[in-house]
Parts: sequence; structure tokens; C-alpha cells
Amino acid sequence: MLDNFPRGTIVIEELEIGMTRHLQKVVTDADIEMFAQVSSDRNPVHLDDAYAQDTIFEGRIAHGMLTAGLISAVIGEQLPGHGTVYLGQSLKFLAPVRPGDLVRAEVEVMEIDHAKRRVRLDTRCLVAGKPVLKGEATVLAPSGKFD
Repeated sequence: MLDNFPRGTIVIEELEIGMTRHLQKVVTDADIEMFAQVSSDRNPVHLDDAYAQDTIFEGRIAHGMLTAGLISAVIGEQLPGHGTVYLGQSLKFLAPVRPGDLVRAEVEVMEIDHAKRRVRLDTRCLVAGKPVLKGEATVLAPSGKFD
């Protein structure tokens, strides 16, 4: 994975509206196979070239939640980072991710509620600059006062 910032924690007292972080990862056949194993989602559109060729995708695609997991990686490792607790996530899948695609997962701070330690984040994934996933996350951010 290619991160734009070091992994760690940004406590809520240091977060700012508009702050962004991202990572990039090439989705491999091995990633798709491991995700199928871990999730028990063995849909042939992800694993069987011949089957997938006859679908609307005209080829194999990665699991949508594998792609969404890259957003989780940015949130849990960079923004806010270690100690963050997911409260919710909306997702809209816009286009397929295929084996070999370089996915860029991006997270941006949209709103901060310091009293409740809640942060609303814009989340998105892109392939070749085109959106393949978009959504919004709400997290409980770590605090320098309590954690």
C-alpha cells in the first residue's frame, strides 16, 4: 500500500475541517481470493473468469466490500487513526473494481462535534481518477484528554 501520511493517531483536538488522507493499493487476484475465503462470499463473478465473462461486468470484479475496506484502512490507520471507533458508514458503489486496478481510497473531514467526539467523514475510492465508490462515515475519534 502507498500511504500519503504515516500511520498513527490524530486526536480530535487536532482535527480540522477539510483535512484529508489517502492510500493506494493495487487489488490483486490474491486479495480477491483471500477476501472470498475470509468473508465466505464465493460469488463466481469474483472468482470464475468464464462465469464472469457472461455477466454485465464482462469479466471478474473485486468484492465491493474489499474496496470499502480500503476506506476502513485510512480511517483506522491515518484519519483519525489508531483508537478510532466506527459508528456508521454509507456506501454507494458506482463502478466495478477489477483485478489489477490501482484503487485510491480517500477520506476527508466534513464535520467535527468536539462535545461528543464524533467526526463525519466524506469517503470515496477512485480508479484512474474515476469514482468507483462514495459514501460517508461517522466515527468516534480518540481524544488526547481521555485516551
